Amino acid sequence: MMYTDNNLTIRTIKKEDLPRLWELIFKEEKPEWKKWDAPYFPHHTKSYEAFLSEQENWLASENYWVVEVDGHVLGTVSYYWEHEPSSWLEIGIVLHEADSWGKGVGTRALKLWINHLFNHLPLVRAGLTTWSGNLRMIRVAEKLGMQMEARIRKVRYYNGEYYDSIRMGMLREEWEQQHYSKD
Repeated sequence: MMYTDNNLTIRTIKKEDLPRLWELIFKEEKPEWKKWDAPYFPHHTKSYEAFLSEQENWLASENYWVVEVDGHVLGTVSYYWEHEPSSWLEIGIVLHEADSWGKGVGTRALKLWINHLFNHLPLVRAGLTTWSGNLRMIRVAEKLGMQMEARIRKVRYYNGEYYDSIRMGMLREEWEQQHYSKD
């Protein structure tokens, strides 16, 4: 399954994506992207062989897809259930290379991803949780029409400083008024 917006595609992960995903996510001990993606949680490198031993978790996953531009994998979009019985879902995106930041790639990819989720899952709301140190992520969520739903003050500690946890969200009817398109 895949969705496109001009030269940008989000799609399920294929076996040929695995070397690139390992390189982006697990090869480096201190990758630049980790400074923005929940840096208060530890990041661990992983050998390529260890990564491949988990490939079934990645291939054709419903909740973890690649983001590519001009056929080049730049990152991932994902979701997880905060509480599946009540359809409480949280989304995420990571663009792993700094060259792709600030160019609208994340906004375009998340728009496709949210549309897919609202079209294929019984969601009332899509949420996104970040931290106050990631202003780019907050701006992306705002551009897509998400609202600030919660600010939990000073609960994320990073580099000797406390940051807020930020919860943003959008209801299905709000999405449909602004962005909706059927597959």
